[in-house]
Amino acid sequence: MDAPLQECSTEEQHGVGRKPVQINRRVLAQYGQSTMSQRKVYEWVERFKSCRTRVTDAGRSGRPPTQDHIGRVDAMI
Repeated sequence: MDAPLQECSTEEQHGVGRKPVQINRRVLAQYGQSTMSQRKVYEWVERFKSCRTRVTDAGRSGRPPTQDHIGRVDAMI
């Protein structure tokens, strides 16, 4: 088993590899309860089967968040 990482980013979790059930077990062992759900693991496996090659989110159209919105979200967290 790999050594635990210092940070638990979703991007790192997406890059684990293997069959969905194995990925889910490995991610749970690596990151504990702060991990993505089993359903998300299966969704990501399907995305990579559909020729997705990057683990980062694709850019989206629309208005970017303003500093006011960012401040309100930070306050809620």
